[in-house]
Amino acid sequence: MAGIGNALHTNPLMRTALPLRPRKRCVFVFRCPEGPVTDCPLVVTPEGAYFRRENTKGGTFICGISPAQHEDKDGDDLEVDYSLFENCLWPILAERVSSFESLKLQGAWAGFYDYNTYDQNAIIGAHPVISNLIFVNGFSGHGIQQSPAAGLAVSELILDGRTHTIDLRDFSFNRLLVQRPLLEKNVV
Repeated sequence: MAGIGNALHTNPLMRTALPLRPRKRCVFVFRCPEGPVTDCPLVVTPEGAYFRRENTKGGTFICGISPAQHEDKDGDDLEVDYSLFENCLWPILAERVSSFESLKLQGAWAGFYDYNTYDQNAIIGAHPVISNLIFVNGFSGHGIQQSPAAGLAVSELILDGRTHTIDLRDFSFNRLLVQRPLLEKNVV
């Protein structure tokens, strides 16, 4: 892409590639009318499993978990991994909420995260050499949560040449060049 990541490029700033890979994630839908009622927030367990109520009637929930790091590979396969639910996720859910022992799986889907292998956080802002190339990628699953703020900041960057509302320097491509990952705990 635009010569970025070419190890032979004469400009050393152009040799660093975007550390992005597609990573499959599965989301499962289940019913459990006896499950937590309307005051159930998004719950994330210490193992990284999550669930939340999908509606206030009928006891429908969605849930998921990232595969173990050694099993989290690149690929183009979008088949749902039902064994992930059966062998890993369901036992965690049932341990957390006893009524989930009797849940009924209703469906599932698989999709790709734009996964940042460097530090699992978005890369946002202009490239240090190609100033009209603006990155907004690598959210690693944070996109739906962070996209309103990222969109606002990038619109400011495009229109005004800088951000006003949010300081995005920590998310810049430059952190790759200076080897300063933006690490966080509790990534789901």
